[in-house]
Amino acid sequence: MAILGTLLKKGIRLRVSLEQEYGSPIELQKEELKKLLIRASSTEIGKKYGFKLILREFKKPNNDFYRAFSSIVPIYDYEKIYQEWWYRLKAGERNITWPGAIRYFALTSGTSGAASKYIPISTEMVNAIRKTGVRQMLSLSKYELPDDLFTKGILMLGGSTDLDFNGTFFSGDLSGITTGRLPIWFQRFYKPGKQISRNKNWGEKLDQIVEMAPKWDIGIIVGVPAWLQILIEKIIERYQLKTIHDIWPNLQIFVHGGVSFEPYKKGFEKLLDRPLIYMETYLASEGFLAFQALPNRRSMRLVLNNGIFYEFIPFIDDNFDENGEVREGVRTLKIDELDEGKDYALLISTCSGAWRYLIGDVIRFVSLEESEIIITGRTKHFLSLCGEHLSMDNMNKAIEMVAEERNLNIKEFTVIGLPDGNLFKHHWFVGTDDEVNQDELMEEIDEKLKILNDDYVVERKHALKNVACTVLSPRYFYEWLKVQGKEGGQNKFPRVLKKEKMNHWLEFLKSNNIEI
Repeated sequence: MAILGTLLKKGIRLRVSLEQEYGSPIELQKEELKKLLIRASSTEIGKKYGFKLILREFKKPNNDFYRAFSSIVPIYDYEKIYQEWWYRLKAGERNITWPGAIRYFALTSGTSGAASKYIPISTEMVNAIRKTGVRQMLSLSKYELPDDLFTKGILMLGGSTDLDFNGTFFSGDLSGITTGRLPIWFQRFYKPGKQISRNKNWGEKLDQIVEMAPKWDIGIIVGVPAWLQILIEKIIERYQLKTIHDIWPNLQIFVHGGVSFEPYKKGFEKLLDRPLIYMETYLASEGFLAFQALPNRRSMRLVLNNGIFYEFIPFIDDNFDENGEVREGVRTLKIDELDEGKDYALLISTCSGAWRYLIGDVIRFVSLEESEIIITGRTKHFLSLCGEHLSMDNMNKAIEMVAEERNLNIKEFTVIGLPDGNLFKHHWFVGTDDEVNQDELMEEIDEKLKILNDDYVVERKHALKNVACTVLSPRYFYEWLKVQGKEGGQNKFPRVLKKEKMNHWLEFLKSNNIEI
C-alpha cells in the first residue's frame, strides 16, 4: 500500500504543474466566459440577450467583450432568475438557461430566507465540482505528508445520497448529489460508504458512523465543522476515548467549508491528540468556487478556469441598501479591475445556467496576483442598523479572540438587531456548555469588536448604546435547525438572524423557557 501512496503522490505532483497558477487571471476568465456563452447561445436566455452578438465582441481589443456582456445581461438574484427562468427548468423544459434538461436541483441551506432554494445542477457542473475537488486533493503534494496517507480512508460527512424524485427531477443536498456520483477509483477510499450515505435520518446516520468507526482507518475528514465536531464527540463518548486519535491514529487532515472554522477551532482541538492540517473550501450550492491551495494560509484560491465566470460589486453603501439588496445601476468589475483588501459581493455565471447571479457572499482579495481570497460575510448577514457595518468577519474574529483568551469552547453563535426605544441594540446568543458569566462575555466581545471595527466604535457612543448576550447550550442551535428542516449535511446556523428567521428563533427560545 505504501507503493500505491508513492505513485499517487508522484502523480499528484505532475498534475499540480498543469494548474491555473501559471495563467493570467483575466485571460483565464475571458476564455471561461467565452465558453459559457458559446454553450448557452442557443438557449432561451441566450437568444433573448443575444449571446451570439456578445461573442463577436471577444474578437475586438480592450474590454469590449465585458462591456457588451455586462450592459446587455441584467444582474439576477435568486428570486428574479427563478421567476423568470428557473421555474421552467423545474417543469422539465429544455434549453432554458443551459443546454438540455436539468435533472438535479441542490436545495440550499436557506439561511437568508424562509424556504430552501432550488439551484439547478447540470452534468457539466457535477463534472466541474469533481474536477475542482481533485485539484484540491492534488494540492496536498505541497504539504510534507507520509506516502501512506494517500491509502487511508476519507470520511465525507454530507447529505443523503438518496435524493427525492418527483417524476421530473431529483433534489437534495449538493453534497448528496455529488457524493452519489463519485468516480469509481475514489470509492475504495470513501467512507461512510454507499449504504450509510443514503440514510436521510441524520441522527441515525451519525449513530451508524459511530458504530463503524473502529473498523475504519481514517486519514482525512471532510464536512461542516459543527456536524463533524458532534460526530467526533459521539465517537469519543461511545468508546471512552481521550481523543479521536485513539481510534483514528492516522487522521491528519480536515477539509472544511460552509462557515468560518475559526470560532470552532478552540473546542475542536480539544478532541485531538495533535494538530491537524486544516484545508478550507468554498463549495456553494451554485458551484465549487475556491479552495485552500497553499499550506499555512488562511486564504483560498479562486478557481478561474472551470465553469465559472466572476464579477464583483464593491460592497459599500452606494451599491447595497440596508437590507443587503443591490441598488439599481451599480457598476460591476471584472477580476483585473479590483483592489486588494476591499470587500466585494460576487456575481457568477456558471455551467449550470446561472447568469450574473448574485450569490450572496462577500469576499476580499488578499493576493490578486495569486487569486487568493477570504470570505468576509454575506450581503444579508451583516448588521448595520445605524451605520455600525458589523460583518460576519468581525463577528467570527471577535468570538475567536474571546474563546482563545478565556479557553472557552464556543460551538455556535448568532446575533440579532432590535429597536431599543429611539435607539438600537444588538443581542448575541452564544452556544457553549462552559460556565461563563454572560454579562462579562458580552463586555469582552464588545471590546474585541471595537478593536476590529471603527464604525462600531462610533455607533456604540451614539445610536447603538445597548448590547446584550444570552448564553445557552449549543443543543438549542441544532434543535432549531432540525425544526427548520436544516439538520446535518451542508446546513449551518446563520450568524445573523433577520425578519422571519429572527422571529422563529425568538419564538423557539420562548417555547423552551429561555429568557431573553
